[in-house]
Amino acid sequence: MLPRILDLASLRDLYGRGRLTPLALAEALADRMAAHPDKAVYITPVGREALRGAAAALMAAHPEPNSLPLWGVPFAVKDNIDVAGLPTTAACPAFAYEAAADAHVVARLRDAGALVTGKANLDQFATGLNGTRSPYGAPRSVFSPDHVSGGSSSGSAVAVAAGLASFALGTDTAGSGRVPAAFNNVVGIKPTPGRLGTTGLVPACRSLDCITVFSATVADGLAVRRIAEGPDPEDPYSRPIRPVSLPASPRVGILAEADRAFFGDTETARLYDAAVARLRALGAAPVPFDYAPFREIAALLYDGPWVAERLAAIEGFFGEHEAEVEASVRAIIGSARRYSAADAFRGAYALEALRRRTRATWEAVDLLLLPTAPTTYTVAEMRADPIRLNAHLGHYTNFTNLLGLAAIAVPAGLRADGLPAGVTLIGPGFSDDALAPLADALHRGAGTGMGVDTAAPIPGKPPGRPGGGAIHLVVVGAHLSGLPLNPELRRLGATLVRESRTAPDYRLYALPGTAPPKPGLVRAPGFGGPGLAVEIWALDPEAFGRFVAEIPAPLGIGKITLADGSRVSGFLCEGHAVADAQEVTGYGGWRAYSAALAKG
Repeated sequence: MLPRILDLASLRDLYGRGRLTPLALAEALADRMAAHPDKAVYITPVGREALRGAAAALMAAHPEPNSLPLWGVPFAVKDNIDVAGLPTTAACPAFAYEAAADAHVVARLRDAGALVTGKANLDQFATGLNGTRSPYGAPRSVFSPDHVSGGSSSGSAVAVAAGLASFALGTDTAGSGRVPAAFNNVVGIKPTPGRLGTTGLVPACRSLDCITVFSATVADGLAVRRIAEGPDPEDPYSRPIRPVSLPASPRVGILAEADRAFFGDTETARLYDAAVARLRALGAAPVPFDYAPFREIAALLYDGPWVAERLAAIEGFFGEHEAEVEASVRAIIGSARRYSAADAFRGAYALEALRRRTRATWEAVDLLLLPTAPTTYTVAEMRADPIRLNAHLGHYTNFTNLLGLAAIAVPAGLRADGLPAGVTLIGPGFSDDALAPLADALHRGAGTGMGVDTAAPIPGKPPGRPGGGAIHLVVVGAHLSGLPLNPELRRLGATLVRESRTAPDYRLYALPGTAPPKPGLVRAPGFGGPGLAVEIWALDPEAFGRFVAEIPAPLGIGKITLADGSRVSGFLCEGHAVADAQEVTGYGGWRAYSAALAKG
């Protein structure tokens, strides 16, 4: 029998003890999806036989339970992200096409053993924060058939909250990866822009879009994000990951009294105050800050020239099929025609001026805690006043991507009417991992479980302390992607961060008598070599410790200087071991040497 919520810890335990297999999960999940009353969650659900086939193929290729980091883990994909062989509609039937290949992140997740359950509903063209702007129906909050699910990633959040998927991919331009999390009592991981590649995503605002993760817990979302991230050579906005730490006792910006806008919702205001109180108990220092410049930046997204970027994303289609676009979405995208190139520059100037005004806040605080959404609405209320009420939902989210920030949305508790509310921690770009421990503690302290199961304890141990996070490792030889020992890293949940090169003063040798063949990297100060191709992988501290414990002599871990001057832990070799070894430095890296060796 499946657990009510399909968190990773529960699934891995069932798989590890032989009480569940991916094939049995596929059968039970197909039954659960068929019985679920909200038929608007998925636009294209994966059918029973296809789900069984994917599970059987996984078990044939990887028969050992939990042999891949996401072995047999079911996930939903927002239907503006490509899954090979399934239609991508962006919630617009006239726009639909069959995807020829998986999106970059989908491919990474499937390679890790995850199983796609279907394409989830959304506000059309990811334009909206409420979940009602789809001709495929309006998914409802799992807590009320009358209330909105939040958008635009409506179906993705509901799928996790209802136990139809362990996690789901969404997207976030203005808050779409956070607002639905608040309305369904789940976690929304919104990475730093550029951290997850967007190849295979139908863009909303391409310069701002983030692919996001909905999950039952912060730890689950963190694990999935680490697998999904990594260099995307086809995405010009893909960025190298440079982690930012936070203090163990951070200063957290909270709303000043004058900036509190809950639109008459005293219950959501009460839950925000309770979250601030939990912050104090956790050792953080709440600091009221001036929200005005952030609010003005938020206004630029829909009341400024950035709305023209939504038109740029689908301009050819919109010109021919405008009448087939949902009315609210059509009004928003059509309004872009009033902006000129000069307006775009004026908007950019305004953003930079406002960004400068926010610096005073970032000098006084380390991160922000804001309501995810200030209130919620019924579907009837939203349809009666779709533009104004939708704007209310983005009051505390719209600025985040314009400033390149990281965010994690977590449950904050239940209102007196039984509906959930949420709060969001927002930090500097690439503080994603450092935000996680505090976000996890806030979720646990809310006491509202996971999704529809409000009594469920949060499983697993909390992520490491604030300021902690993944440890980066320089990989030089047989652990490189595609080489024989790379599966050792992937089984530990390691994720590829980026490719790089060493500084010039390193030499590489082929160690004799090793199987599979391994190199030895030795630093030679003053040597003017070509620099050697390496990869940077990220592991959580526990996995890093287990990995290092298995490294055989004469190899060990030391600090390696990269071509950009940074120093990262990585494989080094004792000098005596290369005395009689063949030097292969001239190949520029172990992969090139291995390829030459294979050719004979």
